[in-house]
Amino acid sequence: MSQWNQVQQLEIKFLEQVDQFYDDNFPMEIRHLLAQWIETQDWEVASNNETMATILLQNLLIQLDEQLGRVSKEKNLLLIHNLKRIRKVLQGKFHGNPMHVAVVISNCLREERRILAAANMPIQGPLEKSLQSSSVSERQRNVEHKVAAIKNSVQMTEQDTKYLEDLQDEFDYRYKTIQTMDQGDKNSILVNQEVLTLQEMLNNLDFKRKEALSKMTQIVNETDLLMNSMLLEELQDWKKRQQIACIGGPLHNGLDQLQNCFTLLAESLFQLRQQLEKLQEQSTKMTYEGDPIPAQRVHLLERATFLIYNLFKNSFVVERQPCMPTHPQRPMVLKTLIQFTVKLRLLIKLPELNYQVKVKASIDKNVSTLSNRRFVLCGTHIKAMSSEESSNGSLSVEFRHLQPKEMKCSTGSKGNEGCHMVTEELHSITFETQICLYGLTINLETSSLPVVMISNVSQLPNAWASIIWYNVSTNDSQNLVFFNNPPSVTLGQLLEVMSWQFSSYVGRGLNSDQLNMLAEKLTVQSNYSDGHLTWAKFCKEHLPGKTFTFWTWLEAILDLIKKHILPLWIDGYIMGFVSKEKERLLLKDKMPGTFLLRFSESHLGGITFTWVDQSENGEVRFHSVEPYNKARLSALPFADILRDYKVIMAENIPENPLKFLYPDIPKDKAFGKHYSSQPCEVSRPTERGDKGYVPSVFIPISTIRSDSTEPQSPSDLLPMSPSAYAVLRENLSPTTIETAFQKLEIQEQAAAGAVSPSSGLRKGLIFFVSSYNREGTGSSLRVTIPFRRVHPHASHGYNLCDQIPENSKEGSVHHCGGHMEEQLQGNARTRLFALWQSRVKKKKAGQTK
Repeated sequence: MSQWNQVQQLEIKFLEQVDQFYDDNFPMEIRHLLAQWIETQDWEVASNNETMATILLQNLLIQLDEQLGRVSKEKNLLLIHNLKRIRKVLQGKFHGNPMHVAVVISNCLREERRILAAANMPIQGPLEKSLQSSSVSERQRNVEHKVAAIKNSVQMTEQDTKYLEDLQDEFDYRYKTIQTMDQGDKNSILVNQEVLTLQEMLNNLDFKRKEALSKMTQIVNETDLLMNSMLLEELQDWKKRQQIACIGGPLHNGLDQLQNCFTLLAESLFQLRQQLEKLQEQSTKMTYEGDPIPAQRVHLLERATFLIYNLFKNSFVVERQPCMPTHPQRPMVLKTLIQFTVKLRLLIKLPELNYQVKVKASIDKNVSTLSNRRFVLCGTHIKAMSSEESSNGSLSVEFRHLQPKEMKCSTGSKGNEGCHMVTEELHSITFETQICLYGLTINLETSSLPVVMISNVSQLPNAWASIIWYNVSTNDSQNLVFFNNPPSVTLGQLLEVMSWQFSSYVGRGLNSDQLNMLAEKLTVQSNYSDGHLTWAKFCKEHLPGKTFTFWTWLEAILDLIKKHILPLWIDGYIMGFVSKEKERLLLKDKMPGTFLLRFSESHLGGITFTWVDQSENGEVRFHSVEPYNKARLSALPFADILRDYKVIMAENIPENPLKFLYPDIPKDKAFGKHYSSQPCEVSRPTERGDKGYVPSVFIPISTIRSDSTEPQSPSDLLPMSPSAYAVLRENLSPTTIETAFQKLEIQEQAAAGAVSPSSGLRKGLIFFVSSYNREGTGSSLRVTIPFRRVHPHASHGYNLCDQIPENSKEGSVHHCGGHMEEQLQGNARTRLFALWQSRVKKKKAGQTK
């Protein structure tokens, strides 16, 4: 089921959340009509790749044209009109900035995944609940209402100032008229009446001046109160939401609303300053005893100017935190000499500032860090802000070509020699600019959230763990010595963030059962809403009985899902996080052949499946295959393995034991759409491939010994497909195959004796039919038997090759040489080969059974 189809099946309260982030930037009509195409494009990568974003924007417009052609045939006038309007808006808005449309669509898809994950949760997580409280929404509405009221009040005082100017002009005219009269005329009754009128006008003028100043004082007071008690608090909430969004949480909407409030307040304060200047001009032209303007104007002007300074200083924000284009879902982790992007925004949008504000970027400016390392920023580190940088016309600047470079220390040391790892060293990127406007000069400075500098991509997982821990546990945006004493976090908060990692990175969050398993793994507590967890427990201490930490284990699973089993995970067919004990409880009452998929607890980045069956006496049995890792899944898709998997038990014909995905979903119904090809069938010898060779196929098989009294372990079960086994049966007699099995067992024993037991030798068998050649008079079937992990330093193991001529006697085995891979250490390889030869000689002499 597509992601959009899942969204449409949500409850109304979740659909209302979906409705909030679809607007003219990305209309919901487009999301609906092009759902399948949109979900197959990599918008996250395109959001940091201009070339790719340009291509996707062009393809999006082409897709819209195709939809227009379809609806035109259906004569749907309303839809035709809307699509034409939407196409025109998209082309006009994003033509000069195609990466922005990729950012918008990527954010929408990510937010959909988060909402889908939240819908699967029994209750809303504590962090998300705090961000979406009704009090926050109520405050937003109050701020907008009060800003609008202040703007309206300033418009009223503007009229009052103009009225004062007109009243003073009239008074000045009438007063000068009397002054130009002759002395005799000044004693007339009319003149006396005019003097009385002027006195009334002066009194009225004084009253109006005081009234205007009183209103201005009230505006300044209301603005001051609004900024300090509500607006700046709203800005801090947005910054906290940005922190949460950076580690996979809900998107941080609301910056446009904040920009509107900041801009209206700035315009109101500048307008108020102009009004105060006009009052000064009026007072200069005409003053009198008790004139309120000289007494109050200066103080009001100082307060208004201070508010403008404060407003500008808080309006300079990092809209998009530093992020490498190669890792869009791991922001704030930067690699030396690799470009990163960062976007800044001035929330006060005034046309006079366009292209006039130049921003300079630097790193670790006048701050104290835990690191001995020092960095400089290479590339374009000074750029001008402009309204063309964003589709909504906001005043912003995006640095796209900055590179951090480590400076050589004069002492010769590199990195931190203290107790902290490189991935616990926090750094800050600072941005400076200067505003010159209406006679004011305002210096602005802001900084990114703390970033971690790495020099090797292998440090990325632990660096990302540091970013997660920092942003979930503190609101302080500049605590660069945070890891001197990192605070603990509640288990509920941490598990919520872990679910976000899955929803944002691999498209599906974790449900309550999966989170319970993680909680048990961390704290041996099934109720994950209680208790706290330390940084060391999360990322530094090994899991009990393991050689890796909890975070290393979880990160390896994320990587496995992303690269090899993503469609299966998104469809929800991988239970994943379930203990072996819970696994057996779930399967024991199910039909034979029912299986489930879970992540290995003992292997990093491994996935296994366990199925249930019954013995002849009705005893319930469980079988688990050795976990598949990235190396094995690179050779064969996991869905194909589930389809072709076979076992041999008690010399029976190989059968696939996997029938139903837990609880009772037919296997092909669950995974059929993910099969990459038809079931493997090895060509018969008469069907010649290129240059006379039969095409190669992998043949996975597992063997289960019926006479074994020990329960099967994952190492007993390895894959083999039936089609290749059929070819073996056609070309080799049963005795020959049995001899090969016996010889394999001997080789395993020899190998196991050559290395330490902890190395672990796989006991299963993989036949690989590499060729069937009929050149000349001879033909042979070559069977390769790969062994894995026979030595701690061997990443690929070694291969032994047996070549069985067509005319060989039954039971005879011919060794064609020690075909071993070079990755195996030379000494171990020599010992293994010597032991193998020794065992073969003993077998031929009848000394080994």
